[in-house]
Amino acid sequence: MMETFLAAPWQMWATMAIIAVTIVFYTLDRFPLELVSAGALVALLALFLLAPVERNGENLLTTETLLAGFASPALFAILGLLIIGQGMFQAGALEHPTDYLLRAFDKRPLIVTASVFLFIMVVSAFLNNTPVVVMFIPIMAAIAQQSKIRVSRFMMPLSYLSILGGMTTLIGSSTNLLAAQSYRATSGGEIGFFELTPMGLILAAAGIIYMLTAGRWLLPKRDNPNQPGVNEREGKHFIAQIEITRGHPLVGKGPVAGLFVDLPDITVRMVQRRERAILPPFENFAFRTGDVVIVAATRGALTSLLKSSPDMLEGLMAETTIADEEDGSVQRSTQLTMVEAIVAPGSRLIGRSVAQISFHAQTNCVILGIERRSRMIRTQMNTIRLEAGDVLLILGDLKDIRALRSDRDILLLEWSMQGLPDPRNANVAALIFAGVITLTATGIAPIAVSAIAGATAMVAFGCLNVRQAARAIDRRIYLLIGASLAMGVALERTGGAAFLGEGLASLASGFSPLVLVSAFFIMCASMTNVLSNNATAVLFTPVAVAAAKQAGIDEHTLVLTVIFGSNCSFATPIAYQTNLLVMTPGHYKFRDFMVVGGPLIILLWIVYTIAAGSYFGLT
Repeated sequence: MMETFLAAPWQMWATMAIIAVTIVFYTLDRFPLELVSAGALVALLALFLLAPVERNGENLLTTETLLAGFASPALFAILGLLIIGQGMFQAGALEHPTDYLLRAFDKRPLIVTASVFLFIMVVSAFLNNTPVVVMFIPIMAAIAQQSKIRVSRFMMPLSYLSILGGMTTLIGSSTNLLAAQSYRATSGGEIGFFELTPMGLILAAAGIIYMLTAGRWLLPKRDNPNQPGVNEREGKHFIAQIEITRGHPLVGKGPVAGLFVDLPDITVRMVQRRERAILPPFENFAFRTGDVVIVAATRGALTSLLKSSPDMLEGLMAETTIADEEDGSVQRSTQLTMVEAIVAPGSRLIGRSVAQISFHAQTNCVILGIERRSRMIRTQMNTIRLEAGDVLLILGDLKDIRALRSDRDILLLEWSMQGLPDPRNANVAALIFAGVITLTATGIAPIAVSAIAGATAMVAFGCLNVRQAARAIDRRIYLLIGASLAMGVALERTGGAAFLGEGLASLASGFSPLVLVSAFFIMCASMTNVLSNNATAVLFTPVAVAAAKQAGIDEHTLVLTVIFGSNCSFATPIAYQTNLLVMTPGHYKFRDFMVVGGPLIILLWIVYTIAAGSYFGLT
C-alpha cells in the first residue's frame, strides 16, 4: 500500500481534488449546474495539457480522450430518449393509458400508485430501465396533477424503484452484464441469470420501505417554476359549438338518464336542427347529421374532449393549419395551442357576430368557445354578437397564436397559453416507441442506436418538429454527462480508482471477511455516484477478485458485492441516466438527490452487511 502511495503520480491527487471541489459546488447549488460542469471540464483539460500523464511514451489523457464523453453512446442514448419522450407527449400517445390510470386513481389512489410502481420494478428487472422511466414520466406527471400532489414527489421514486428492480436479475442493468463480463475475463467465473434475485429482492424491499417512510418525508415539495398555480378561472364555462357531420361519432347517440355520456363534464344547452331549436330536457332524442350542438363547458372539459375524442371537433381541427416558422411550408405537426383572449373596450369586434368578423380568415385561428358572465346563452355560437369583456377561447398554431399579441382588438392572456397534442400523430408515435423498446429488449440493436433511430423517426413522421426536438434536449444533462465521463476517465487513467480500491482491500484484509464485504459495498456505492455505475463495476470487479484471494474467501461473494454496490446510484443525478431523466420534469436540484439518496445508500449498506453474513455464510 505504501509503495502504491509513493508511486502515485501527483496528477492523481489533483484529479481527486478537482472531483471533490466539483461535487461540493454541485451540492451548494450556488452556481448553475452547466457552469460547474464546464468549469470541472476546463480544469481537467488544463491540468493534463500542462502536465500530461504518460505510459511507455503514450499520453493517456489527451484532449480527445477527455472530450470523448460528449460523443459517448450513453449520452446519445439519453438525448435520443428525451426526444422520443417529448414526441410521445406532443403526439398524445399516452393519453388513453393515462386516462385509464387516472380514472382508476380516482377510485383507488393508493392501490393504483402502488401497482404502477410495482409494475415499474418488475419490468425493470427484464428490460433496460431507461426506456421504462421515459415511458412512465408523463404518466406519473399526469397522476401528480390529478391527485394535486407535487410532481417532485413522484419522479425520484420512479427512478429509484427502476434501479432497485434492475439489480434483481443479470439482464436488469447494463452494470450487471458488464461486471459479469469482467468477472469472466478476469477469472473465468460465471454469474447465473437469477443469482442476483434473492439478495436483490432483500435490498429492493428495504428500498421500498424507506421510500414509504423516511424517504417520503425527505422528498422535496417543489412546484413547477414555469407554470402558474391554479387560477380562479378554472370553473368558468365557455359556450362552444359542435357540428354533427356525416360519420360523426355522436350520430344516433342520445342521453342516458338525462346525461350525454359521450360528452363528459359538458352541458348541452341547445340543439339547432335546421329551423328548429331543441331545448332541454332531451327526451326520446338522438343526434342527427346536420345538427348544431350548443354546449357549455369549462376549458378543461373542452381540452379533454379534444385530446380523447378529436373526431368530436374534427371540423375545427380541419380548419387549423400548421405552418413551419422557417419557410412557411404547411406540415403535420404538434404546434396546436389554446389560449384565452378578452375582447378589448373599443374593439372593432364589438357588436359583430363571430361569423361576421371572419376570425379564421384573418388570423388562421378558430374561436373554440365564448365566455360571457352576464347571462346564459342559448344560440348558435356563430350568431353571438360580441361584447366588451367577452372571453374567447382560441385554438391555432403556436406561430399564429403569437401573432395575436399585436392585435389591438383583443387582449391575449399570455398565462393561459397551453400547447395541445395533435391526436393524429398518436398512433405513429406509439409505434415508433414500441419499435425502440423491441429493438432494445431483444438485443437487435444497442439502446444508443435504437434511441437515435427513434428520435429521427419522431421528427421524420411529424410527431414533433426540429425545434421541438432541440428544446427536448436539456443542456444541463448534456454537460453533466460529458463532464462526469471526463472525471471518470481521468480518475481511472491516473490510477485513482485502483488506488482507492486496493487501499480499501488492504485495510480490510486484517479483519473478518464480513468487514471486507461491507467495505467493498460502501466503496462501490460511493464511487458509483461519482463515476458511472458501469465504470465502477468494471474497475472494481478485478480488484474484488484479487482481494478475495488475499482474504481467502469466495471471489464470487465479492463480485456480487461489487454489482450490488455499483447499482446504488441514488445520491447524485450524474450517477445514473434515469436520475438525469427525472431531474428536469421533477424540478430537482443536485442536492435533492444527496438528501434523499444518501440515507438510502446507508440503509442498503447496513441491510446488505447484515444479510450477507447469513446469505454467504460469513462471520
